[in-house]
Formats: sequence, C-alpha cells, structure tokens
Amino acid sequence: MSSFKANCLPALIGSLPLEDHREATKFLLNYTPEIPLWVQLPSFKEEGMVPQFLPGFPGVETDGDKTYIDTTSTKFEEEMLQFYEDYMSIAGGEIDIATSRFALTTDTAKGFFELVKQVKDLENKPLALKGQVTGPITFGTGVVDENGRAVFYNEQVKDILIKHLAMKAKFQAKSFKDEGYTPVIFFDEPALAGFGSSAYITITQENVTDAINELAAAVHEEGGLSGVHVCANTEWAMLLKSDIDVISFDAYSYFDNFILFPNEVKAFVESGKTLAWGIIPTSEAIENESADSLTAMYVEQLEKALVTGLSKEQLLAATLITPSCGAGSLSLENATKVLELTREVSNRVKAKFNM
Repeated sequence: MSSFKANCLPALIGSLPLEDHREATKFLLNYTPEIPLWVQLPSFKEEGMVPQFLPGFPGVETDGDKTYIDTTSTKFEEEMLQFYEDYMSIAGGEIDIATSRFALTTDTAKGFFELVKQVKDLENKPLALKGQVTGPITFGTGVVDENGRAVFYNEQVKDILIKHLAMKAKFQAKSFKDEGYTPVIFFDEPALAGFGSSAYITITQENVTDAINELAAAVHEEGGLSGVHVCANTEWAMLLKSDIDVISFDAYSYFDNFILFPNEVKAFVESGKTLAWGIIPTSEAIENESADSLTAMYVEQLEKALVTGLSKEQLLAATLITPSCGAGSLSLENATKVLELTREVSNRVKAKFNM
C-alpha cells in the first residue's frame, strides 16, 4: 500500500453508457491507463447496485420483479449456516476465495474479468487496478426482507451483509494482487447522502464506521487500498476518521461542504491517505465545461484547501482527479467528454505544478 502515490493521476467511477464490456474496457483504458477500473454497464439489469453483489447471499427469493431475503424459511437457516462455514473456512485458509460463494462471476460482473484479461496485454502496466462493491449502508437499505423492511435493521442479517460485501471486496483485492497490481477497492455509498435524515434516523455514525471498517479490513488483508465514494454531501468527518484510505467526493458541487472539516482533512492526508477529487461533473453541466474551466476550478479549490494547514505539495500528492460520479446515466457523447476531461484536467494540473 505504501508504494501507491496519487499525484493527480486520473481515475474513474464505475459506470459507462455502453453495451459491450470488451469495448467499454478498451475505451476507459485509453483515458485512465494508470488506474483502470472494471466497468459496470447499467444497460444490463443484473449490474445494478443490488443485483450485482447479491449472488451468494443466504435466503434470496424472487417473486416476479421483486427480490427479497426470506428470513422465516428453513432455507434461510440452512444457507446462513453454510454462509458462516464458508466465511470461516476462507478466514482459516481452508478454501480459496476464488472458488467460493464470494467470487464475482461473469453472470453479473463481466467487466471485472474483461479488465483482468485486457491488462495482461498492455505494454505499459497500470500502477493499480480499481474495483468496487456497493457499500454496506446502500446495500443494506436497498435489500429488504419478506416484510419489505430493509435488512440493515435486522442485526442478524446486517452481520451477514457486511461480511458478504467484505468478502466480495476481498475477492477483488486478492485477484488484483495475484496479477501483480495494487488493488484499490471502492465502496459505493450513495445512501450516505441521506445520512442523518428521517429516512435513516436510526442509523448511527458508529453503525456506518463499523460496517465500512470491516470492509476496509478485508481489503487491507490483501495489501489493497479501500475507498468510499459518496456522490453528494454527507457527514464527511465520520468518513475522514474511518479506516478507509481514499475518500471520493463530488468536488464540482460539494467542495465547500467537504472543506468544512479542515482538521479532519489535514489528519487524513497527513496519515498518507488520498482524496479522489471529483471535479468533472457527471450531469448535464458537463456540456458547459472545458478543460480550461475545470482546471481553473480545481486550482481555486486547491487554494481554498490550504485552510486545512496542508501545503499545496501535500494536497497535490494526495489527489486523484476523477469524475464526480459514474457516467452510466449520460449520453455516450457526454460520457466521452467526461473521460476526456478527466484525462486532460489531470494532465494540465500536473503540468502546471511540475509533477
């Protein structure tokens, strides 16, 4: 982990509006060859935030378009016991995670396998490979039980979902490590934009950090870096004090909210951690922006970030230049512009500061 240096390199967030994983992977490798990710394509319904990481979870039932966890069935009890046996067997080194229930498969994660395949043929090897899982708060409030209640509020099922996602993250980290790359695994947490609202009033900061830290520990066991991506505003201090290594935030729209925690940002960066600076908008606003305008915005924000007490050199070294979110909901034209500007803004910032 200590060998990873951000240095304003470009990186992406998750999704693209394409329908072919091979072409999508080639596409993103053109723009982010240093830290490519495995792509998620929303045109495939099985690559949604919940369906993509649901395989292997105990008690899954489907009724028409409705998928839920039936905690009342004998099947759930049997599968829960097997789940914990598998989990403990991996922890004890008795079974290989690559052949376990926690491995990603081509049924729901073609992009993962396409990335691993294509990087083998690259002449210039990436610095790191980036993966992702749906975060425990978003997953746990998006999956429901037989009564339609979010499973995060069921203590028994909550423990399962946290361990389930931790192992999905661990599988990716181990796979990337085995290929000879530094793993960078993000936990996508759009639900944290609602943290503290009436919708999540019973979820505490401790609930959030305990869950995220367990996922982070699984990634750290494989020598990887863990990150959290939130595509709107949230309680940043909570995340800055957690065990994660990268915070991915929407700097285009919420920088002023993020920098309200200067002491926490300073401590985070000084501990060797990274800020994924989402300066490239993934909304229709992209149509009105250019490399000039976004580079100027980043430089202005960099000046404001000096309020933390960090130097420009420290902040630049700890920065990844990224989109504010995934580009999967955009037109192909606008998504292409997002990737182009991510690369170009990175190049311009590095040139401006002689990096």
